[in-house]
Amino acid sequence: MHQLDPALAVWLEEYNRELAELVAKGYKATSIGAREALANLTRQMVTPGPDIAWVNDDLVPGRDFTVPVRIYHPNPQRALPVLAFFHGGGHMVGSVSVYDPICRRLAAASQHVVVAADYRLAPESPYPAGLQDAAVVAKGLWQALDARGLPYARQLSLAGDSAGGALTSSLSALGQYDASLRIKRQVLIYPSVDYTLSQPSVDENGEGYLLTKARVAWYFDNYFQHAENRLLASPLHGEFSRKLPPTLLVSAGFDPLRDEAFLYADKLRAAEVEAEHLHLEGMVHAFLNLEAIVPDVCREVYQRIGVFLNR
Repeated sequence: MHQLDPALAVWLEEYNRELAELVAKGYKATSIGAREALANLTRQMVTPGPDIAWVNDDLVPGRDFTVPVRIYHPNPQRALPVLAFFHGGGHMVGSVSVYDPICRRLAAASQHVVVAADYRLAPESPYPAGLQDAAVVAKGLWQALDARGLPYARQLSLAGDSAGGALTSSLSALGQYDASLRIKRQVLIYPSVDYTLSQPSVDENGEGYLLTKARVAWYFDNYFQHAENRLLASPLHGEFSRKLPPTLLVSAGFDPLRDEAFLYADKLRAAEVEAEHLHLEGMVHAFLNLEAIVPDVCREVYQRIGVFLNR
């Protein structure tokens, strides 16, 4: 039987106790509280990260919305390949600012120009606004890099954690038939690829392990506001062809989303697409945002991502 990492177990016991006290005092889930919670947790658990030689904010214009981005160039004297990054947070929380230390680690580990997208969030901007913004960034980041005069190699990979993994895998699916989306590789970190919440791990790990089944359902109800077919929106249930990019999946044993990562990897292999799967049995969802508790595991993940992207 798999075992939760002991350090995470100690932290979760205290976290769950404090959460129960908040609920007893009348806590109600809102986008404000959820956004502050992730920001505060990441600030407490993840140090600012390595210095990157060139970091600046910019904008990528779209038809309906101009998407803010933050660009990290670890070596402005070299034409490095590009990695578009989409943060997690259930399509409701998270931001470029919250994920800044994670993006710095990705840029340093991969030696890619990282372009992090501040896509629109629900409930203010429900599906498909975030996905549209992700596509705008993936297709339009070249103009932003050109305008800055930054050297780069025109080679695009995608990465995202959780809901960012949903955006990443959705873009890769679109790229099967969109010549303007040429994706070399994708990295999916404990990704959300099944909006139906129908896999066994959703119930098995749905309570007590940071991300709960109820919280995921709340995220999705805020994201899908117009009776969309969630099966059709799920990358796991879309078409898998050899046109999909080689993929690195990172999953956690105590994550409600664990099983969908395994199923996604199986479908990639059935389609004869390269699929590398790093499964971390003792981890919970969003462990990169808990780096102070599991630093060695986080270090391993960044190292594996760097190796994969440069293969």
